Amino acid sequence: MSTLKVGVIGCGSIAQHRHLPEYAGNRDVEIVAVCDIVEERAKKTAEKYGAEAYTSYKELLSNHEVEAVSVCTPNYLHAPISIAALNAGKHVLCEKPMATSSEEAESMIAAAEKNGRKLMIAHNQRFVPSHQKAKELIEKGEAGKIYSFRSAFGHGGPEGWSADGKDSWFFKKDEAFIGAMGDLGVHKTDLLRYILGEEFVEVGAFVETSAKENADVDDTAVCVLKTESGTIGTLAASWSYVSKEDNSTIIYGEKAILRLEDDPVHSLVAQYATGEVVRYELGGIQTNEDGGQSNSHVIDQFTASVLEDKEPPVSGSEGMKSLQVVLGALKSNESKTIVKL
Repeated sequence: MSTLKVGVIGCGSIAQHRHLPEYAGNRDVEIVAVCDIVEERAKKTAEKYGAEAYTSYKELLSNHEVEAVSVCTPNYLHAPISIAALNAGKHVLCEKPMATSSEEAESMIAAAEKNGRKLMIAHNQRFVPSHQKAKELIEKGEAGKIYSFRSAFGHGGPEGWSADGKDSWFFKKDEAFIGAMGDLGVHKTDLLRYILGEEFVEVGAFVETSAKENADVDDTAVCVLKTESGTIGTLAASWSYVSKEDNSTIIYGEKAILRLEDDPVHSLVAQYATGEVVRYELGGIQTNEDGGQSNSHVIDQFTASVLEDKEPPVSGSEGMKSLQVVLGALKSNESKTIVKL
């Protein structure tokens, strides 16, 4: 198998904690180029990984050696840079949310098809062992008919994580477009679609800015979701969980309740209607706490899809479906109505 030569566009936190170390840890990959508008950051990163430094993504894309890129920029640049990369003949791994509108997402998918290139969206929650096990149990009918669910993803906010701290683009509407709902909520819409194995058809939401004084984007959102089969549940996304991160999902079924990432020791606890309780220790979820950046598997999956020429596990169209739920939630909050997806 040949080595995949990659470039990373945007050298902020997600690149530093996930993309770059995971590419570096993959023996089928060579990091050949990095780009950041902050020249010092680009140079420092390039030195660390033995790559060429760029401050212009267009210049990086004109480097014929680069076969694939990770797009790790502020949200508003995801679509334009991904489309430019696909049109330059590069495979693309794009951070979430993939775009700021359905139109942008469709243009990205079209560019991938037109150029015969892979487009994958970095939704890592699908690869968490407890989540994969829960999907398997539901598919096998272990939980019976699924009645309801609740999912939460929250922490104290991106200022503790972003490369720019309190001045982060995460808080600026013109760069982020959407706050906690795009940063965290879209991960859960993707996860729930994956675990439940069906699409959402309706969403109602309250989306507020209550915790962050320096933000003009949402920092706390609560949504009610309904699937095509009539399963209903809630999704909360927040930057206002000050002491401890919450990344839990609970699925309520006819035969069992599945608790995912809810117990500090057991990543999946299945509580059966019979009274039986099965506890799984499957290894934890990736977290931003305590430098706990275990392998997210996103990079390995993307690399394999390019080198083995197979469909990425989170394709552009999968990313778009997860984005549309979030866009529907924003619309619901603005119109104060339930939105059909």
